[in-house]
Amino acid sequence: MKTLTVDLGDRSYPIYIGEDLLGNPELVKEFVKGQQVLIVTNTTVAPLYLEKCQQAFAGFQVDSVILQDGEQYKTLEELNKIFDKLIGNHFDRKCTLVALGGGVIGDMTGFAAAAYQRGVNFIQIPTTLLSQVDSSVGGKTGVNHPLGKNMIGAFHQPQCVVIDTKTLDTLEDRQLSAGLAEVIKYGLIGDYPFFEWLEDNLPRLLAREPEALSEAIERSCANKARIVALDEKEAGMRALFNLGHTFGHAIEAGMGYGAWLHGEGVSAGTMQAVYMSKLMGNISQAEQDRIQAIFELAKLPVLPPSSAEMSDGKYLDLMAGDKKVQNGTIRLVLLKTIGEAYVTGDYSHDFLTKTLAEYRP
Repeated sequence: MKTLTVDLGDRSYPIYIGEDLLGNPELVKEFVKGQQVLIVTNTTVAPLYLEKCQQAFAGFQVDSVILQDGEQYKTLEELNKIFDKLIGNHFDRKCTLVALGGGVIGDMTGFAAAAYQRGVNFIQIPTTLLSQVDSSVGGKTGVNHPLGKNMIGAFHQPQCVVIDTKTLDTLEDRQLSAGLAEVIKYGLIGDYPFFEWLEDNLPRLLAREPEALSEAIERSCANKARIVALDEKEAGMRALFNLGHTFGHAIEAGMGYGAWLHGEGVSAGTMQAVYMSKLMGNISQAEQDRIQAIFELAKLPVLPPSSAEMSDGKYLDLMAGDKKVQNGTIRLVLLKTIGEAYVTGDYSHDFLTKTLAEYRP
């Protein structure tokens, strides 16, 4: 087992990474403050891992709520099922919520924990690659709105993150690839040696070799933990994690939540950001080709929906509703080169409209 720390002073917490950690009570019992535990999971994960997770909290009053699976259910209506269980079963302010599932479950459980009685403890047990390398770390929580992804939420840090890499054995291939989009992101924004490692080792990751997966997860989490410690609430450099996300979130919302997986939107959205970076003279065609090749190797889409599926106007409207918009300006994460990204709203709007018009299937 490997242990990393998200350094937030007296709110610091560990990230445990290893095999067969899910049912280990020694990892989690110190992070349960009271006697009541509510495990939140979904219809896909519950048959696989709920019983094992319940065993880890033996000795506590354990209850569970099983939500519907899918990005389309990341809504206030579905979130209310968590509150119904908490209030109906008289959970107190010392209770602990446990997120057992992917990014949707982690975000919704964290938001419920942030809001219930103005804030209770929660633990992240992510079961998808995407949630293990990204959404479970850093305290971003929330739900979607039809007009924008993750527009309703809060920052609320977990007590700990338990990453059991064995849960990836049951992950669908498409979901594994979606998680790789976020892994590749870390190499692009600030870790060129990791990008090179990924170019050499993506076949091993797709083959689910345990050592390669553990290495990729550890290096991704280390990158995320380092920046979160410096910029917890995205006042500055943490926004670099949004490479491809402003474009990608527009794809997810515009095509209907669930039609494109988050990682798929991030992949195509990153290539749009790369294309715009090239238009602005930041990166070369050779670099664009290299980035496209690694996404294609990961079996991810590199082109957004066609203009027939999603007009330029609709795209811009959805991007204008993104959380990163400031004073009416769409702020984007762009590349200077592979391994160096920057956040800017200072660009000619022509570059954005040209990207949306030209970089299409």
